[in-house]
Amino acid sequence: MSLLHGRPSFYGRFAKSVARFAGRPSTFAWAVLTILIWLASGPLFGFSDTWQLVINTATTIVTFLMVFLIQNTQNRDTEALHLKLDELIRVTQGAHNRMLDLEEMEEKTLDELRVRYEALAKAAREASNRGDSDTDAPEL
Repeated sequence: MSLLHGRPSFYGRFAKSVARFAGRPSTFAWAVLTILIWLASGPLFGFSDTWQLVINTATTIVTFLMVFLIQNTQNRDTEALHLKLDELIRVTQGAHNRMLDLEEMEEKTLDELRVRYEALAKAAREASNRGDSDTDAPEL
């Protein structure tokens, strides 16, 4: 049984579709047009509290729901990206397999690794400036 053929849930498909739709220029134009129509209708309704409440309520509801839909899409995309990077680490000779689950490590451990990698980058820049190669896989 292959792990790569799972069908996303209804909510996952729905969230992805809505996020794609919301990110289109035409959707933004529609939102701007809605605001312009609302503004133009202000004099007709005497800029009443009800007139203001309509747009406030609508935008609050849309924003509230979009936060969850976009977060779902973002979480799924981030997880897929991590898995792709994990696969590249797994198949790269000389790569450190302990890097496969960095997102699960404590902040302190991540900070320690970041310091080590910054030191490696600095050493690589210095080697490159001397004309030496900076393409090896030094131990951490």
